[in-house]
Amino acid sequence: MGMAPDPPLVPPAFRGHIGRRIRYYRTQAELTQKQLAGRAGVNQGFLSEIERGKRRPSPSSLRAIAVALDVAPAVLIGESLDHDAPQPLETLDVPLFGTIPAGPPTQSDEQLEMFPVLRHLWAPNRYCLRLSLDSMEPTLKPGDLVLVEYRPGVNPEHVQGRICACLADQMPTLKRVSVESQQGRSLVILRGDNPAVAPIVVHEGSDFAIQGIVTHLVGRAL
Repeated sequence: MGMAPDPPLVPPAFRGHIGRRIRYYRTQAELTQKQLAGRAGVNQGFLSEIERGKRRPSPSSLRAIAVALDVAPAVLIGESLDHDAPQPLETLDVPLFGTIPAGPPTQSDEQLEMFPVLRHLWAPNRYCLRLSLDSMEPTLKPGDLVLVEYRPGVNPEHVQGRICACLADQMPTLKRVSVESQQGRSLVILRGDNPAVAPIVVHEGSDFAIQGIVTHLVGRAL
């Protein structure tokens, strides 16, 4: 009788917590903790605690770390022994803005850089915004990156309750749109989720336009 084949060797990194696999692929990529944290948009101290097994990453942080390491999230979760030969995530770049563009993202002069998003989230009319104010706290925080679908001229009633990128009197703002009836008239009201921020009432004749609809949170520093 022939001898039974030896069982497949399992890299030590795959026998422990998720942090060991993150550290394994980080060292394979020759990245420092600081470099990986910067690429993934997470706090270096938080990453250190993950690698030591003290904390677990949120789903969004896990996706960001996986993108930065060019591996699939399932590889880091460690769902099978085949993960020592992972397939890279497929991403595509979209424009990243610090302010709401006043026109199509492909034609804007404000474009500064590109940001990779997963292929299934990509579309030619989508772009990313980096938030700088706290008007949408606690839903969205300063520094967050959100994916926006460019939808100029959309009827406010069709995006009731959605967070939208708007231009009000030429000033860019990210607010939740609502249409309400007051004294027999329909008014567009822009509200932040932060109760300390006063709503903006769009009066008839005001220079107002919805530029896009926020579809996903794609980046958050912890």
